[in-house]
Amino acid sequence: MKPSSGRPAAPAPLVIESSVVEGLPAEGALLLRMAGSLDAAGAEAWSEELRGHLEQADRAGLRPVLDMAHVQLGGAAVLRTLSETTRARAGRPDLIIVRARPGVREAVHLARLEGVRLYATLDEALRELARAAARVEELPAWRSQMADPLRPSYEDLHKEVRALRARVRTAPVIGMAQGALMVRYGLPDAGSAFRVLREASQRFNVPLRVLVSAVVVARPPDGEVWFPGRRSLPVPQLRILARGGRDPRCRRQMIDAVVHEALAVGRAPAGYVQLVDPAVNALMLETHHGCADVFLDHLVRGRGEGTADAAARVGGRQVGVPDVAADPRLSDDCRRALLATGTHAVRSVPVLSAAGSCTGVITLHWPDAGHRPTSAQTEALALLATETSAWLSWYHRSVLLDALEHLHRTLIRPAPRAGPQAGASGVPPWEPGPARNTHHGKGVRRMSNPQQPDSGAVTRAAPHRRTAAS
Repeated sequence: MKPSSGRPAAPAPLVIESSVVEGLPAEGALLLRMAGSLDAAGAEAWSEELRGHLEQADRAGLRPVLDMAHVQLGGAAVLRTLSETTRARAGRPDLIIVRARPGVREAVHLARLEGVRLYATLDEALRELARAAARVEELPAWRSQMADPLRPSYEDLHKEVRALRARVRTAPVIGMAQGALMVRYGLPDAGSAFRVLREASQRFNVPLRVLVSAVVVARPPDGEVWFPGRRSLPVPQLRILARGGRDPRCRRQMIDAVVHEALAVGRAPAGYVQLVDPAVNALMLETHHGCADVFLDHLVRGRGEGTADAAARVGGRQVGVPDVAADPRLSDDCRRALLATGTHAVRSVPVLSAAGSCTGVITLHWPDAGHRPTSAQTEALALLATETSAWLSWYHRSVLLDALEHLHRTLIRPAPRAGPQAGASGVPPWEPGPARNTHHGKGVRRMSNPQQPDSGAVTRAAPHRRTAAS
């Protein structure tokens, strides 16, 4: 993210945004989401800002949780700031850090900072807080719990490399969306456009990748309303995906449900879901279960040719590969990746829209050569794909278009003038302002994470509040 000062070579300032996570048995948490880069020059100012947020958490009786997933660079400056901050908090609850990148996590681990606890994910940290709050006995003395298992592993590094490859494929689309917003609304720079995109992404719990793709492929707005005449559409009737009270507005929850239902139907040990990104016209990995790093690395490289997924997408029908070693439809690269992970049979099921176009693919893997799903399993997988398509169409026509509409309203709103008539921050909505506190009455929804709105979409859904990423 480039700073708005016009110096592209300078690192983006480290910004903290806070939100309250409620719903724990006895207490809540104050989630502090960091984004940007920290250098020695900005360490002191950021340290003061961090201490202010921590004091706010202490006064409110909330546990501080620091999300460092988007912290770039920093090194010694970050460690020095955290060391000084935790020393000042002696006797108070530990500072919890989640989603730190392997490099930052390793540095924190080696520094042996007292009063810091590391967790891989926000869910893991919240579960631990819930368990601690539920215990009747007093908590043990606060201490650092940075054990060796939390040090970066090869798996962590593989995940980061895959994430980097995915970002490389998404970066051009983000640039196209930023350029479109700058031209349409006269924004001063790409950083301003990115901040508005990120705000809409978080508010509606829509992954940034999904949102920017929709900005690129949707027809440009012509008036004060981007999609005039939209009406609210009811959530489709879902027999499979609605189990367990799943929230159809939560994209990550629903896509995870798709892969787990498919695994249960096919009795497969591994599988994954890909959805088509319309801006790049390619399948993008959304979620997986049981897939080895070797195959996932092959998948995120974007080499879609010579796979069962590609054949299912092009043909619009289920494609079975009962013997990976002998099937001529597979490319050599795909065959090697599958066999290296012990996969000898594959089944890919296309997710087809009402118009017959493929919007995604569900794929299952089995270790036994010659494996073929039964006719009942094949029908159940087809039904699951139909439900997935119905939900995805509704999501595009409601939640995603609401996010685009909000984006449009934000940018056509006149900027507040300086002086008595100005707002609290006195800056346009796309300019950086002070960190915003967003309090949620029912916890924080997690983002997960682009799909295109179907052409002619016409719905309106109630906007979500600002949300925290998982």
